[in-house]
Amino acid sequence: MQTHDLVIRHARAVTASDIFHCDIGIRDGRITTLGQRLPAGTQEIDAAGRFVTPGGIDSHVHLDQPTGDGSVMADDFASGSRSAACGGTTTLIPFACQQKGGSLRDAVEDYHRRAGTDKALVDFAFHMIITDPTPAVLNEELPRLIQEGYSSFKLYMSYAALMLNDRQILDVLALARREHAMVMLHAENHDCIGWLTEQLLAAGLTAPRFHAASRPRLIEREAAHRAISLAELVDVPILLVHVSAGETIEQIRWAQGKGLNVYGETCPQYLFLTRESLGLSDDFEGAKCICSPPPRDKGSQEAVWRGLANGTFSVFSSDHAPFRFAGADGKRAHGDNPGFHQVANGIPGVETRMALLWSEGVCRRRITPQRFVELTATNAAKLYGLYPRKGSIAVGADADLVIWDQDKKVTVTNDMLHHNVDYTPYEGMELSAWPAMTLSRGEVVWDGSPRGTPGRGQFLRCDRPLLPGADDSDRGYTDYAPLFDR
Repeated sequence: MQTHDLVIRHARAVTASDIFHCDIGIRDGRITTLGQRLPAGTQEIDAAGRFVTPGGIDSHVHLDQPTGDGSVMADDFASGSRSAACGGTTTLIPFACQQKGGSLRDAVEDYHRRAGTDKALVDFAFHMIITDPTPAVLNEELPRLIQEGYSSFKLYMSYAALMLNDRQILDVLALARREHAMVMLHAENHDCIGWLTEQLLAAGLTAPRFHAASRPRLIEREAAHRAISLAELVDVPILLVHVSAGETIEQIRWAQGKGLNVYGETCPQYLFLTRESLGLSDDFEGAKCICSPPPRDKGSQEAVWRGLANGTFSVFSSDHAPFRFAGADGKRAHGDNPGFHQVANGIPGVETRMALLWSEGVCRRRITPQRFVELTATNAAKLYGLYPRKGSIAVGADADLVIWDQDKKVTVTNDMLHHNVDYTPYEGMELSAWPAMTLSRGEVVWDGSPRGTPGRGQFLRCDRPLLPGADDSDRGYTDYAPLFDR
């Protein structure tokens, strides 16, 4: 008779398609049995009829990433992965960022050094950020790195140190098409932002709240439409990251209605923060919520909720970008009261992502538990080549699991969180749920306190993406028409 290392009793298990009551048998870090009245395990946990979901996959986080402007990210792989585990996330995918003029291979190797072997509490993979697609990168480095398990990369349409022009984006999209890789795009119009910023600074409008004025919704809409058009020209799947506005969501739905493989990601800041979060006066407090795209208005929040419910969005990520508010290396890296254009861009959120969506989405019946699992785990696992090892409760999958305390009133404070940032933008929010327990490969890493040994997290090599509707034999990338025969 099979012996389980661990049995989770009386689980109300949730996958992207089903909810069912079962015991979950785990051996050697993997789920081996789903059934009723399983034999005793070496260890046992009673879920007591509570919801049990797959461990979250946060596929858009920034940890210990070089910035180049004097600011320093507060979270490395140790503090960032600890915070993730405490919030129900068991897989992280941060970014190895190529420096312009530098090697992509060197960026990946540097990021492995930063990750170390004694830091991560949960498993992790890497995206790449391509800032300089030279012939050597496109013809040599990138194809080899994709083969080695780095099958996704991000392109910027804004930020001078990071952005590519349309011709360069087309070159990278063509390579992604050939190599069956997944491309993520940060869609904002760089020149429009630059022009508006100049006008605002010339008028003396430098406070954090003017960050929103420098990046209105149409700037995101235009860049998203252009990204979709470039992808349509090359006939390649893309994912638009951190979508904030209804106009952009309309662009994605239009593309999906045409049958294009265009996917969308959004983040908690576009559900729970607004333009007013950047401040109603000229004090610096609003810098805590500077991120790009900026938080919008109540109408945009409702549009994002609709997109989460109706399937427009495939992924719900945190875009965790941890900069401290106090001190000289975070939001104030350019002085005590810098202009909005000099403030480190980004907010923390890796620990609060799952609870925010479960509490305000599932508990308020805006989305189903199954949709929650799709958005926080399953779709990311598929799009980034980690499925079926990650992202579901299934025999053979890693035993990455979250047991939920629902109808538990929790007031979010920074003191209760485990990141290395000195604030949370969700301070004072009252939630109706929080993870009671997080398991990573069958080991408890959160049960009200962080558990496990730093360094237990494993690096994950990613397969090619598995596009929704495809099977594992072709993963959705075969049978493309030749570029010039369409």
